[in-house]
Amino acid sequence: MLDRTSVLFVTLDSCRFDTFEAARAPHIKALGPTHRAMAPGNFTYASHAAMFMGFTPGVASRAEPLVNPKFGKIFKIVGAAFPSKGTEFLTVKGHNVIDGLKRQGFVTLGVGAAGWFDPDTLTGQNLTRDFDEFFYPGDVMSLGRSLSWLHGKLDALDGQRVFAFLNVGETHVPYWHEGCGWSKKNPCVPFGQDNDAQECRRRQVACLEWVDGQLAPLLDRFSHANTVLCSDHGDAWGEEGLWEHGVHHHVVLEVPLLFRLQHAPVTAEGLAQNARVKAKEAAKGVLGRVRDRLR
Repeated sequence: MLDRTSVLFVTLDSCRFDTFEAARAPHIKALGPTHRAMAPGNFTYASHAAMFMGFTPGVASRAEPLVNPKFGKIFKIVGAAFPSKGTEFLTVKGHNVIDGLKRQGFVTLGVGAAGWFDPDTLTGQNLTRDFDEFFYPGDVMSLGRSLSWLHGKLDALDGQRVFAFLNVGETHVPYWHEGCGWSKKNPCVPFGQDNDAQECRRRQVACLEWVDGQLAPLLDRFSHANTVLCSDHGDAWGEEGLWEHGVHHHVVLEVPLLFRLQHAPVTAEGLAQNARVKAKEAAKGVLGRVRDRLR
């Protein structure tokens, strides 16, 4: 069994919020409440680059830690210019979250389906080079091979702290999964003339439901630890004449966010910060009671 402070971080590439709501995905949805969040970017690279710096999707209208990363981040990079607020789940020191977790003794494993993760490109290396090991299957329709690789690595890490990242590609265009029964013809082409919004929706929902079953053993493997799951962005399906992503539109930016966070890694620095926060809260309480007595 992995150490209970281990973290699984899953992104469903291009999965719209309304798709997620409509799909039967019992294993994923068992993680916790589904939050209608806004993604930090409108395409894969932008969102993941931001999330690897601690800016996961959030709900700006809620002053609630973890749901609103401005109020309290799930992954918080701390330093002289970025002190801990005491409202985050996990704090690290490093040039990104992956580097920071490695410095805390985590084994970092990554899988990226989208082409932005291709480690043979300079751009892909920006997202992948800090992982201890990274697997890029070569296309967005290889979840089976990706999970086989990841489970194989996890099998050898019994008792260790692990940060496992998985980018799922089947919810990305052309919305196709192994054994689905339809062609790989893309029904969502930017500026395309024969796109089909209804077919896009049908396929993405079906792909997500298939993905849910495939992810079940991995989610179970981290059931005693910590899991974060979200989309990196959605797709436009004809709204305002727009198709796919990489554009600023609310259907592209609205994404699901779910998490099951149970056992945060605690550093000596984190303990000290938490103690300071609690001391301030206690002092405010004492001052409030004194003021009440004087009234």
